[in-house]
Amino acid sequence: MNDSDATTTCLVAGGGPAGMMLALLLARAGVDVTVMEKHADFLRDFRGDTVHASTLRLLDELGLGQKFAALPHRMVEGVNAKIQDTTLNIDLSGLPGPHKHIALVPQWDFLELLATAAQAEPTFRLLRSTEVLGLVRSGGQERSDSGGGGGGKVTGVRYRDADGVEKQMHAHLTVACDGRSSTLRADAGLETRNFGAPMDVWWFRLPRHADDPRGLNGVFQFGHGCALIDRGDYFQIAYLIRKGADATMREEGIDSLRRELTELVPWLADRVDQLVSFDDVKLLDVQLNRLPRWYADGLLLIGDAAHAMSPIGGVGINLAVADAVAAARILAGPLRSRSVTTRRLAAVQARRWLPAAIIQRVQRTVQDRAIATAIGTAEGLREAPRAVQLANRFPALRAVAAYGVAIGPLPEHAPAFARR
Repeated sequence: MNDSDATTTCLVAGGGPAGMMLALLLARAGVDVTVMEKHADFLRDFRGDTVHASTLRLLDELGLGQKFAALPHRMVEGVNAKIQDTTLNIDLSGLPGPHKHIALVPQWDFLELLATAAQAEPTFRLLRSTEVLGLVRSGGQERSDSGGGGGGKVTGVRYRDADGVEKQMHAHLTVACDGRSSTLRADAGLETRNFGAPMDVWWFRLPRHADDPRGLNGVFQFGHGCALIDRGDYFQIAYLIRKGADATMREEGIDSLRRELTELVPWLADRVDQLVSFDDVKLLDVQLNRLPRWYADGLLLIGDAAHAMSPIGGVGINLAVADAVAAARILAGPLRSRSVTTRRLAAVQARRWLPAAIIQRVQRTVQDRAIATAIGTAEGLREAPRAVQLANRFPALRAVAAYGVAIGPLPEHAPAFARR
């Protein structure tokens, strides 16, 4: 394949976890697949870095387990959270299978691993510094004004290449893996159902000392909360703020954040001065939404483009990867014969809708009953929600929580054609 080709069988918009996994699997099935990634590399900070047990097992099935193990990463064997007056410890050692842990790995390393494996396949192509601008439809139409994905079959995309030149590429199927602010979703006129969130998240780093807590720890009390992710020599910290409060809180100055963080986690007092300014603090606009329909004629949406997840549980990567596996298994044969129908695209949604809906329902419950109270956006007693108290008393409930976080509903296995 060469970059002058104007057609491909499957065009994947976005080189994130869903896009790169889908492209790898389809390439191993012999499908001509092109990925367009608007950045020159995968180096973006504070992206999801949690790779759960179900995804680790998938990498083993793909023959990539040893290469993944060689990447710099940390293993999380338990999750510990102080929620109001209750400390909850979720032990992952009882998980089924060989991976009784969650791996924390820089997302750029994970994506480069997938890209390198895909580049070994002759039908794979990755175009970096290539920005997808919109859809192309049959009859030369570039945009539908009727909404809902109408206006003719999607036959490819308009894009801007690395030299800034606008071009078109035609494809039998276009898959939108371009995230929660999906350009292709907007151009198709598909609208999400939004469930709302009481919080946004500030991401920042602080040094970690050898005797500090290991793994994943959270503290949610005194009207605010944070999660501390052990990354070896530093903590990646997710500090919860009220939804839409970013600008107001930044006006209060960095000293205010230092004081609140010290109140919440006193043992961080000796290093909060490492937060020099709000230039060190990045905002995550938390979204929780889902498309009623994930497809149009010639177009499929998966991952965050179809269902943006809350950061609760760190499940976004793994759900996106599972979407990609299901899509590859269902669509590889039809793509080889160029016979993909909307019924086949609907089958992908039918397979992956329930896991997404279940996880989002759990996230909504945690948001409404635990986080909203902890950060002071809902009335409540200074005690943990009843569900947290029950889980703290009964080990079986903690085992269910461990399975739900690290494996989740309906985990996917690698199709036979992709195994090595």
